[in-house]
Amino acid sequence: MKRHLDSKISRHFRKYKQVLILLGSRQVGKTTLVKKIFPQADYFLVDNEPIKKILETYDIEAYKTLINENSEEIIIDEIHLLNNPGRAVKIIYDQLENIRIIITGSSLFHIKNKTGESLAGRKIDYNIYPLTFSEYLNQKGIEPDLNFNIFEKVINDKKYSPKDRLYKFDIKNILHNVLIYGQYPHLIKNSNDEKYLLNFIDSLIFKDILELNLIEDKKLARDLLKLLAWQIGNLINYSELANSLKADQRTIKRYVEIFEQSFILFRLYPYSKNKRDEISKAAKIFFYDTGVRNALIGDFSELDSRADKGALFENFIISELIKQASYSEKNFKFYYWRTKQGSEIDLVLEKGKEFVGVEIKYKRKAVNRAFKNRYPEAKIRLVTADNFY
Repeated sequence: MKRHLDSKISRHFRKYKQVLILLGSRQVGKTTLVKKIFPQADYFLVDNEPIKKILETYDIEAYKTLINENSEEIIIDEIHLLNNPGRAVKIIYDQLENIRIIITGSSLFHIKNKTGESLAGRKIDYNIYPLTFSEYLNQKGIEPDLNFNIFEKVINDKKYSPKDRLYKFDIKNILHNVLIYGQYPHLIKNSNDEKYLLNFIDSLIFKDILELNLIEDKKLARDLLKLLAWQIGNLINYSELANSLKADQRTIKRYVEIFEQSFILFRLYPYSKNKRDEISKAAKIFFYDTGVRNALIGDFSELDSRADKGALFENFIISELIKQASYSEKNFKFYYWRTKQGSEIDLVLEKGKEFVGVEIKYKRKAVNRAFKNRYPEAKIRLVTADNFY
């Protein structure tokens, strides 16, 4: 059950004194990971009401009754459920100096707002996402080791010899399964579990958001999320969304930001050097997990019969590259590129002098030359279902 973050998390306290914060959506494997790496740590789940009450006393003497006097590490799980998580952690960090603190949370929005000032200089964040394709293959028992093959292929144009392509598994079938059901850890042992995914979007996604009073209208939030799920890979028009849902445009924008900060979806912004014909503002919408997206629209039908097959594959590749770039600390910036005349390239990756344009197509087709003509220094890659891994 390897994760790309294993080594980084296990080495954290060898390098840093600061609090280790692990952020990611519910059910993504945060608790499993920190318990595996810190098996001797005292474990406190904030969803447990007695634990929550003690932590919300903000009293070091009360905390001492909770923490074993011989403990070297403590895990505070789902800390975003506290009214003032930053204050609680700051008290422990400042007054129990020999304790190493590991905390997890599902809402970046709440943790950033509530801990930013209190924990300035006292924390280091790590993000964890649904499984990468490599983690998925490893946990299925198919591949023994983790890799960043998809990312390396795009950045380095990594070539595979014919023997590398002779997989001992049906890669097409696995890709189809991932595009339909996604890559949450639960699905490793419970393949094609539609009920789990429907329950996930019906309750778990909104559980924290509602408990944290981040949204006022659950129906509006659900309708908006469903509408966004139909639009993966498309430009967001906040005015159209507001009109469709009969809602205030500012509320729509705020809810989209909350979904993004809760690790449900992300926005991709346009790449532009301020040339007159380049789109420079409108964002595209994608989901971190295709299974969650399909649950939102209620469609788990076979891939070959779907009109959105290309959009699902594009979403998968972009989210995969974001996850792998984060774990490998490559620090690339992600964009798309489009002109007002309609020329576009699906993904642009930029870091320093490295500059890559990526066409993502389920089936092979001719690459759009407009981007290369505009930016001759860019490398161009074509990623398809036949060559992505």
